Amino acid sequence: MTPLINLHPAYLHLAAEQKSADVTDWSGRIGWIVGLLLFVALLYWLMREGWKWRGTLQSDLPELPTVPDAPGAARLEMSGRYHGSTTAGQWLDRIVAHGLGTRSKAEVTLTDAGVDVVRPGASDFFIPAAQLREARLDKGIAGKVLTEGGMLIITWQHGDKLIDSGFRSDRAAGHAAWVEAVNAMSHPADAAPTHSTASSKHHPITTEGTAR
Repeated sequence: MTPLINLHPAYLHLAAEQKSADVTDWSGRIGWIVGLLLFVALLYWLMREGWKWRGTLQSDLPELPTVPDAPGAARLEMSGRYHGSTTAGQWLDRIVAHGLGTRSKAEVTLTDAGVDVVRPGASDFFIPAAQLREARLDKGIAGKVLTEGGMLIITWQHGDKLIDSGFRSDRAAGHAAWVEAVNAMSHPADAAPTHSTASSKHHPITTEGTAR
């Protein structure tokens, strides 16, 4: 017969405190996790409201052009990513109206009619040749920063607004050909900004990126 072991009351008290501490610790962790989730939800809500507010401010931006029925043969084609659009010369002033603020994959085609941007999961848009202003290589747009010359920036006129749109090809070596071809088709505006992300002065366009 197994003998009964009499535990001192002090040991029983310590065991009870340990069990209580374990319960309290789990309660604290659950509270911390719930608080973190609420904080993340608040940040998401603030970002969403800020996005909606910016879209409201840009509600006067006209509807985007659509690709014509016969755009002509492709001069250049590019598969890559669309990184966003901003007010020309202001790389952090993101434009979100009409889906231009949504980053996405993109299939971009240059024809005699203009630049056709097809975006799976996002709104397509078209830049008519008559609205092209310039193209250059830069390193960032809309808060997205890449290596020097790693971003293709196409500047175009839409209504009374001059817009910079940023693209990154899966084969960045092809950016220089796009700069040359788009600039050959462009119709520069007298007051068109040609600012880069790092300077407020105009610099000549090179295949190595905008000169600094």
